[in-house]
Amino acid sequence: MEAIHLYASQCFLGEGPYWHAGRNSFFWVDIENGKLFEYPLESGKVNTWKFEQRITLVVEGKADHLILALDQKIARFNLETENLEWIASIEDKPGNRLNDGKCDAKGRLWVGSMSKTFDQGAGAFYSLEADSHVKKHLEHITISNGMAWTLDNKTLYYIDSPTQKVNAYHFDLENGTLQFDRTVVEIPISLGTPDGMCIDVEGKLWIAHYGGSGIFRWDPFTGKLMEKVTLPVPHVTSCTFGGKNLDTLLVTTARENLNEAQLEEFPLSGDVFLIQTNTKGFLPNPACF
Repeated sequence: MEAIHLYASQCFLGEGPYWHAGRNSFFWVDIENGKLFEYPLESGKVNTWKFEQRITLVVEGKADHLILALDQKIARFNLETENLEWIASIEDKPGNRLNDGKCDAKGRLWVGSMSKTFDQGAGAFYSLEADSHVKKHLEHITISNGMAWTLDNKTLYYIDSPTQKVNAYHFDLENGTLQFDRTVVEIPISLGTPDGMCIDVEGKLWIAHYGGSGIFRWDPFTGKLMEKVTLPVPHVTSCTFGGKNLDTLLVTTARENLNEAQLEEFPLSGDVFLIQTNTKGFLPNPACF
């Protein structure tokens, strides 16, 4: 497997890749610059939208809507009219912002927060229900990041990046609750820091390693590294399965924390890449609102 350069988005902090099957498109965001990107696979003509706030995640909503996280709030965005409608406020902490998020099989949005200055334990992990009720599930989180559900929806894998761990939680889909089970992967700092994550049909975890120049495939049953796909950039931030057969990974990257010399050495930093895999992922769950 190898990573193929797809598009020169030059994101300061590319994140939140999402496959929208209905539009045959990949979406992703540039958090700090408040930009949303869409790459339609058929045309390759990229659409972009700019927002006044930081944008940290994008998932599919109902009809022509996307659900976005902007700073500390969740909004509904109409792709046709470009109307933005606020749904809920997740936090009210001036020093914080939201980060990664995904929907479970019931359409709840799960999203974490973090300090904009990376203060230890300043963040939390929440869910947003269909009635816009916000529930806090985990506290003392530093950088809430990757998450992935098993096929049976009984386990949620979750990453708080600075811990260098992937933890497994018992997940109750009906009630939208979780309980810590065990640590399934511990990642040596020499391989970078775990960031965004997705899961394949074999139950293996594909994790973007920030500072690790690649996407790493880990086995949560043994805790062992299975393979690595190297990228020509140091800061790899997230990945998601997509494409007609759900066997293609879209990978986001970042330019942040690189000096001028490093940017000259790694000029594709901030761009997005595709990896044709030997396995498949799942369609993402859309939001229920």
